[in-house]
Amino acid sequence: MKFEGIYTPIITPHTVDGDIDHHAFAAMADHLIAAGVHGIIVGGSTGEYYAQSVDERVSLLNLAKEVIAGRLPLIIGTGAIRQEDSLEIARQARKAGADAILVGSPPYSVPTERENALNALAIDRAAGLPIMLYNYPGRMGVNMGEEFLDRVGRSSNICAIKESSGDINRVHLLARDYPQIQLSCGMDDQALEFFAWGARSWVCAGSNFLPEEHIALYRACAVEGNFDKGRKIMSAMMPLMRVLEQGGKFIQCVKHGVELAGMGAGPPRPPLKALNKDDKRQLEQVLRVLKTTVASIEAEI
Repeated sequence: MKFEGIYTPIITPHTVDGDIDHHAFAAMADHLIAAGVHGIIVGGSTGEYYAQSVDERVSLLNLAKEVIAGRLPLIIGTGAIRQEDSLEIARQARKAGADAILVGSPPYSVPTERENALNALAIDRAAGLPIMLYNYPGRMGVNMGEEFLDRVGRSSNICAIKESSGDINRVHLLARDYPQIQLSCGMDDQALEFFAWGARSWVCAGSNFLPEEHIALYRACAVEGNFDKGRKIMSAMMPLMRVLEQGGKFIQCVKHGVELAGMGAGPPRPPLKALNKDDKRQLEQVLRVLKTTVASIEAEI
């Protein structure tokens, strides 16, 4: 499977009581498709999978498959603390007819490279689907190092890796030493560098509420090869990326951004809380400037 373009890790909208809002979720998927994203990931960290039961996650992946109806690729996140839960979600993804799965390291347990690889390969066997690996040591506690990559790389299902370490040397390593594994940007403030090193896809939470602007950067760099234009767009997007990452309010900012875009998001699940008024005002100001600036760049001849 070739991963090309913008892949949105879709949010999970909630009611005020914290229940999953299935109607808003379906509307969000339709909205993203209409906006032109190239794929949707269900069950990623942006979707708050860690705060959901397995039954809830299976319900969402089946709803996503029904709503998307083959209009673009559907990727299912399998991340979980318990291997049994990851295997069940992988099996359900296969049963539903998902196009691929997202496989990260199990959080908290801090497996060795060998243990982590064997875990990933067990999930691979359960699904039998194309795989995008997800390297996020900041959340999972371990890095998908060379021993891990060498072991899992023996599977023909390993297609890509979403690299979210923030270490630019990892980008160099993957591009040079593992060219058979497609490189996908998982660190928003390094998107320009990822594209320069040959990445063809970007998994970006901000595309939940700014799909056109994220597509504009991908198009400028990966499609047109116009890195002068890409640098301008990236420069315009950097203030947003700083806001998203500050103070551990990533999910809260994404959900408020979705609300500002006119879609239902609702609050995050506990222990997270919605943004306060000052944080909302700051995000809104950044978004106004960003949208105006990118529109001006796109209008340039």
